[in-house]
Amino acid sequence: MVDRIAEIWGTRTPYPRDGLWPVRVDQALAEGVTEADIDRWVQSACVLCSNGCACDIAVKDGAMVGIRGRAGDLVNHGRLGPKGLFASWQGMSHPDRLTRPLIRENGELVECDWDTAMNRITERSRELLRTRGPLSHGFYTSGQLFIEEYYALAIIGKAGIGTPHMDGNTRLCTATAAAAMKESFGADGQPGSYTDIDSCDAIFLYGHNMAETQTVLWSRVLDRIEGPDRPKVVCVDPRDTEVARHADVHLAVRPGTNMALMNALIHEVLANGWWDEEYVQAHTTGLDQLKATVAAWTPEKAAGICDVGADDIREAARIFGTSARVLSTVLQGFYQSAQATASSCQVNNLHLLRGLLGRPGCGILQMNGQPTAQNNRECGADGDLPGFRNWENPNHVQELADLWDVDPLTIPHWAPPTHAMQIFRYAEQGSIEFLWISATNPAVSMPDLSRIRRILEKPELFVVVQDLYLTETAQVADVVLPAAGWGEKTGTFTNVNRTVHLSDKAVDPPGEAHTDLDIFLDYSKRMGFTNLSGAPLLSWSGPEDGFRAWQECSRGRPCDYTGISYDRLRGGSGIQWPCNEENPDGRERLYEDGVFATDPDYCESYGHDLLTGATVGSEAFRATVPAGRAILKTADYSPPHEEPDSDYPMRYTTGRTAYHFHTRTKTGRSRPLRQAAPSAWVELSPNDAQRLGIQEGDLVRVTSRRGKIEVPVRISDIRDNTVFAPFHYGYWDAGGSPGAHPTAANELTLTEWDPVSKQPVFKNAAVKVEKIGDASGPAPAPTTTASRPVAAARNRMRPTVGGSDAHATEQVDAAPPPHFPEAIKPGASGAAFSGARQGQEGRP
Repeated sequence: MVDRIAEIWGTRTPYPRDGLWPVRVDQALAEGVTEADIDRWVQSACVLCSNGCACDIAVKDGAMVGIRGRAGDLVNHGRLGPKGLFASWQGMSHPDRLTRPLIRENGELVECDWDTAMNRITERSRELLRTRGPLSHGFYTSGQLFIEEYYALAIIGKAGIGTPHMDGNTRLCTATAAAAMKESFGADGQPGSYTDIDSCDAIFLYGHNMAETQTVLWSRVLDRIEGPDRPKVVCVDPRDTEVARHADVHLAVRPGTNMALMNALIHEVLANGWWDEEYVQAHTTGLDQLKATVAAWTPEKAAGICDVGADDIREAARIFGTSARVLSTVLQGFYQSAQATASSCQVNNLHLLRGLLGRPGCGILQMNGQPTAQNNRECGADGDLPGFRNWENPNHVQELADLWDVDPLTIPHWAPPTHAMQIFRYAEQGSIEFLWISATNPAVSMPDLSRIRRILEKPELFVVVQDLYLTETAQVADVVLPAAGWGEKTGTFTNVNRTVHLSDKAVDPPGEAHTDLDIFLDYSKRMGFTNLSGAPLLSWSGPEDGFRAWQECSRGRPCDYTGISYDRLRGGSGIQWPCNEENPDGRERLYEDGVFATDPDYCESYGHDLLTGATVGSEAFRATVPAGRAILKTADYSPPHEEPDSDYPMRYTTGRTAYHFHTRTKTGRSRPLRQAAPSAWVELSPNDAQRLGIQEGDLVRVTSRRGKIEVPVRISDIRDNTVFAPFHYGYWDAGGSPGAHPTAANELTLTEWDPVSKQPVFKNAAVKVEKIGDASGPAPAPTTTASRPVAAARNRMRPTVGGSDAHATEQVDAAPPPHFPEAIKPGASGAAFSGARQGQEGRP
């Protein structure tokens, strides 16, 4: 048995470059339950990070009682992380689950039946559409629904109501990934694949604490690192994360200075001739502007701004420029920081300069933060047009109008889609009076929370929330709809590397909870939405109808699903899109032929100016971008919008811990995970703590121009003059009130966003720190992750452990399971399988 709270990444199974990652099946069962007790195993995939690990749900007496990884899946080869093992099913069965609809009467939420709740929603919706029009309606959704649900919501919003005010909390975590790929390649969609870890000679992690955000993917990296031909690792992160501890070069940049670093790396690659001139001339455009932009960015200049060593910048550039196969991954350290899209495009530029795309080990993963963020973007529930269509292209709008049999003028395309921050601004100003929030918790996750609370509590704003629990957001809603969650419904979803999985229904939802799809279909029917032929706009009878409708929408587009079906997804592995006649088994990597999705009649976007966000437009794009070429988009460095000053002298940044997901709606209700990271904290460096007279565990007040938090201190290996806070903690476990000691990290963050992706800038703010109480013990931060105490204190602290209910079994196999496709079995391409059966290592 292995304590998978203390041992986050599980047992190592080293393997060589170009080898097959050995199988290790992780399993966790409820206390007292054995495999012999289980009635059936039901196929699914984990929805507690963006990795998309395939799994099977254990069912006994109509209840979920455990989980195991699917050995034959391409993504995880049987592994699961702590959240998947302990919160996926445990978080669904808590007594706090919503079981009946709620409506607000005399200021209080009271239970009612579904007709009463839905009638209240539709009456308000009809009245506003009659008197104020479609711009009165806004929809704010999640990165955790299924394809079929996103697509239904997109059709309702775009063809039923006709509102451009649609977005998801994917705007907070993944919008820059999509924006960077559109700017560089013409369309969304990851060029690389997880299998690039197996073949790379170097891996660069830009603002990506993979060890905590995608624990299973980091297990794969660790197994390569411990193999016979270790890849070089370069980490860009202001904290001493687990990734940094394994790095050959750790660039602990000052928050907000990523663009300066990226310009210097490109400067060095060009100056040393480490670029493929033939590839660049044949497959890209924009080289002259890129050269001019980075010409002055020597390592010394960037080092002065980023506060890292110039020689470290040179060494990182040398590793990138001289390694035969490089994989780059990017996440929130870039996406939620200043110049997010510009910095992320520079990662794409490095690969384009060297022609490192479309081959094993040569990939880019502009990562997602949420499990189904990819589908939110694909289906158009985030405001974009479904199927990666271009809102500025009238032919793309007409395609959707023909598909849905509606007037193309109904589909919003007269201006850019309304992003989340602007949706809340319109609600604040009063033009949006109906806001439907599904499966997300903006009262904790949005920036500048005091402002968000004021908006949600406006009596003029009619708020609908559908969720599993009475979240902080649901507590201020006018109508609350109990939703079915993971394991309680059927649907499909797609992970970061374009792998589509099917999640089958394992158990019935509690009480009267309905699936998100059924709720959307019910709303559409009650509203009487029809097409031009007079037929119902949404006539689906269930999720498989929705999937078939989505297949037709995706036909011929970059994210083509026409070759995927429920039957094909059952029993084996997930399938990567595009999957069609040309790619009958899916495509592992994109752009192998050096032809990109930039044809002006095909592309998803005509692009933007990276500094201002101004759109390029069809005419200019057609005149300057040869079809099929990637674009070397660039910009000069500019400092963050809010810098430290005499009043607020420290830099504030936020992030995750391995043990929780977003606002802990499910992970906070899993005992092992809750015990591992029970409450909020902030991190200071030893030098800052000494300067401020602060000891480990002392209670401090961290204040910005927008608010404050009061939490214990962990003295950690973070860079000086920087304060880190985990963003998971809200108020539900404190009686629903901010209380005497506010702990939500976003009380301090600012209302500012990237000009292109419109992603909020969570990682750059100015704060001050003051001690307000003595320590009663160590901070509640985990001791097993990047939040571990500084070396001098580690031996004096009890390590984070999960106890008896945090153990999992791990079965390591020496042979590939039958579900692996022939193409990746050992020997198919000279690959050797590494690993030996290690028996039971010894689940929640």
